[in-house]
Amino acid sequence: MRGIGTLWEPGPDTADLAPALGATRALLLGLLETPASTLELARRTGLAAGGVSAQLHRLAAAGLVAPHRTGRVVLYARTSRGEALYR
Repeated sequence: MRGIGTLWEPGPDTADLAPALGATRALLLGLLETPASTLELARRTGLAAGGVSAQLHRLAAAGLVAPHRTGRVVLYARTSRGEALYR
């Protein structure tokens, strides 16, 4: 499973982004240090997959993340705009 190596590491510090993006979108943007699927992010956050999907679509519409199909799985990754915002 992709991203399992970071399972026990502390989560990203998204306190600065939360007021602008919302806590969930800031958390998801922070977790996308490496590309991840909707289900993978749902497992890591404890959120429902549908909710994660909706938030990822909003982040994609804002140009902060981009979906990439790999076989039957869609992986989301930060765009250069998302990277600049996250820093």
